[in-house]
Amino acid sequence: MNKVSAPFKLPLKINPPVFYSSTVLIFLIVLFAVAMPEQSNKFFSDMQGTIVTNVSWFYVAAVALILLTVAYLGISRMGDIKLGPDHSEPDFSHGSWFAMLFSAGMGIGLMFFGVAEPVMHYLSPPTGDPGSVEAAREAMKLTFFHWGLHAWGIYAMVALILAYFGYRHGLPLTLRSALYPLIGDKIYGPIGHAVDVFAILGTVFGVATSLGYGVLQVNSGLHYLFDVPVNQTVQVILIVVISGLAAISVATGLDKGIRILSEINLFLAIALVGMVLLLGPTVLLLQMYLQNTGGYLSDIVNKTFNLFAYEPTDWLGGWTLLYWGWWLSWSPFVGMFIARISRGRTIREFVIGVLFVPTGFTFLWMTVFGNTSIDMIMAGTGDGLAQIVDNDVSLALFKFLEHFPFSSFLSLIAIIMVVVFFVTSSDSGSMVVDMLASGGTDKTPVWQRVYWASLEGVVAIALLLAGGLGALQTATIASALPFCIVLMVAAYGLLKALNIDAAKRYSLEQVIHPPRLDVSKQGWERRLKNLVHFPRRKNVSQFIAEVVMPGMQSVSEELIKHGVDARYSVEKNDINARFEVYLGDEQDFIYRVRPKAYLQPSFSLQEEDDDERQYYRAEVFLTEGGQDYDIMGWSKEQVISDIVDQYEKHLHFLHQVR
Repeated sequence: MNKVSAPFKLPLKINPPVFYSSTVLIFLIVLFAVAMPEQSNKFFSDMQGTIVTNVSWFYVAAVALILLTVAYLGISRMGDIKLGPDHSEPDFSHGSWFAMLFSAGMGIGLMFFGVAEPVMHYLSPPTGDPGSVEAAREAMKLTFFHWGLHAWGIYAMVALILAYFGYRHGLPLTLRSALYPLIGDKIYGPIGHAVDVFAILGTVFGVATSLGYGVLQVNSGLHYLFDVPVNQTVQVILIVVISGLAAISVATGLDKGIRILSEINLFLAIALVGMVLLLGPTVLLLQMYLQNTGGYLSDIVNKTFNLFAYEPTDWLGGWTLLYWGWWLSWSPFVGMFIARISRGRTIREFVIGVLFVPTGFTFLWMTVFGNTSIDMIMAGTGDGLAQIVDNDVSLALFKFLEHFPFSSFLSLIAIIMVVVFFVTSSDSGSMVVDMLASGGTDKTPVWQRVYWASLEGVVAIALLLAGGLGALQTATIASALPFCIVLMVAAYGLLKALNIDAAKRYSLEQVIHPPRLDVSKQGWERRLKNLVHFPRRKNVSQFIAEVVMPGMQSVSEELIKHGVDARYSVEKNDINARFEVYLGDEQDFIYRVRPKAYLQPSFSLQEEDDDERQYYRAEVFLTEGGQDYDIMGWSKEQVISDIVDQYEKHLHFLHQVR
């Protein structure tokens, strides 16, 4: 009998309500922008204008509160809490982590505005005389203000919320988890689906509009270097190439494609800024870097809350509020990506790394390119640079590099950086959207990741050809208002959860219990034997079966006599012992013992092959994760004492937060 082959089916790992709803809505919104570009642009522009006119005070207050909250979390006792279980370690080295932060956060913006924005502020300041020394000083302060701590504070807040609830409490690594402190398990219903769909729309349209505008700069650079014509055909080809590279990168995964490209780009960025620094007025730029940073820090409070209420101007809505809206609209994407790469870091380490390292490099970049540009214009050596900035921002960087030795080489590096920045933005955006559409998992079929990378390219091409990029960019920025409200509420929920977590840590440190030492001769000999002989996995497994499990059984039986619901169990072939006390509406008590492998220290008395130098400890794990102490070799009574001690601390914690 001939077998009938089963029909081919694509492997699926999606959350259907989110995946299909977002796909349909993307199609409808793009259709609106493509079919009626003028009407859609007017509609979204009017919406954005209304927001700027009536809600500017809320944007300013919200962004200030977000930055203050992030800074507070970094310096408070909550800074010691890990984004993950207590025993977790970072997935990436500091270098890889910083590279991915830089590339996903705002790398492409530095290429586009590093020359242009300081010059624009210098030529047209919000107050004061254009082209003066004071205008130059103020131009750098304003540039630092727009690209500094506030932007990274917004990203850090979203990432903190998602990483904390995702990695420490086991919730999905999607935007819906930010609402868990407020609506609980309802995040798994229609409200959660709607929040994730909103995040997908913002990410896809944000990446697509940036891709559409970014190819204009790439096209300008290629025309400048190789006389490639500037037209839509070339720009469509560029989008296809960039989207294709992004699809390949996202298909290879986070640890390969995205990480490697980010490291390459960071290396190129350091090389480019270093060459411009050395070829330019080096000493003057280093002096200005320090002075600009000092001026920014001394003026940060005034600039943060300055709404120009006493001197009304359109400048605020055209610059600061536009930036705040753009950072907020991008924060679901960038925040989720930062959360994904930050597992295992403490909140303090996270805040220092996310707030200050990228900001410091951004300030150096803006000083080197911005101050050098202004210095050229003031000295009269920047031939046509001011006019180029005024007429075509996409050409500003290449016109600037024209004034340096090896200008063609520097411009080639700049073009490569722009392309790689867009690839890293697109692939990290595709990874985030794929996680949102699949319920938070990053282990999805390759075709799903490629699908989203391709869709971003298709949207960019459609909008570029139909003239709808401006409408979608305005719509993306306008979407920042509802998200800002959600973010403020979620930040309050995060503070509540972190206070409880910090109280638990404090209670574990403060409760004093009797010593659990076995002072008999047999007891200290057993302890000394454990110190000089390093147990194998089978030894720890035997210890758990013969000592830990009977101890858990004794405690469980005693608690049951007192009407307490206590249970013990064995997981993974008698290797992982688990003891639980169920406390109704309050947080349950969990005590686990499991083997954890380590390499023997160099002073080990055992001389063995490298493969056999591994030994195991019987470590204790609570709800928060590993507690970093070993009970291997303890007596049953000592194990019972430890379980009771930890249970006592847990009850003390519940008393504190009740």
